[in-house]
Amino acid sequence: FATYMRLEDKYILSASPERYIKKKGTKIISQPIKGTAKRSEDVLEDQQLIDNLQNDEKERAENIMIVDLVRNDLSKTAIKGSVQVEELCKIYTFDQVHQMISTVVSEVAEDQNPIEILKTTFPMGSMTGAPKISAMQIADMHEKSRRELYSGSIGYIGPDGDADFNVVIRSLMYSAKTEYLSLMVGGAITNLAEAEKEYEECLLKAKAIFELGET
Repeated sequence: FATYMRLEDKYILSASPERYIKKKGTKIISQPIKGTAKRSEDVLEDQQLIDNLQNDEKERAENIMIVDLVRNDLSKTAIKGSVQVEELCKIYTFDQVHQMISTVVSEVAEDQNPIEILKTTFPMGSMTGAPKISAMQIADMHEKSRRELYSGSIGYIGPDGDADFNVVIRSLMYSAKTEYLSLMVGGAITNLAEAEKEYEECLLKAKAIFELGET
């Protein structure tokens, strides 16, 4: 779900692997990511890392919490009884990391406006936590800088009403006016979180962009 965009003097270069919302006809798809593990060049070790992530109690708890939140969000526009979890805690492999991704779907009426779907689901639960409002209030109290476009979304709505939007993570943001370049990463904090491991996960998420800067 990569994107490059310029808005006046502001630029974003995003290599996001996360889908926020897709609308195809009357089907809605959301694929929250919660759970990250490093890759290994050794095939056996790489498989072990996948297995460890798949069975990690903390990562699964985070993912399932967000799945429940997404189910609730999609139900606001869904045809009654149509919200389903197609994939729960499935491991997807990318060049730099393994990610735990779930797929939640719903069906909407043929005349359902995609803007209303965005309004009733934004901001995406994978970037807020749950309960959504109080989690955002706590984050606002403790985070030292505004997220701005980070953890927001970029996407499109077609003439036929179909739409696809990402989650703005793994992204470089640049202001030509102030010559300020930023890269924001983060991790989920739960009762089972360990500060050192969360920090290591943040570095892992930024690894590919750091390496790009060295070339």
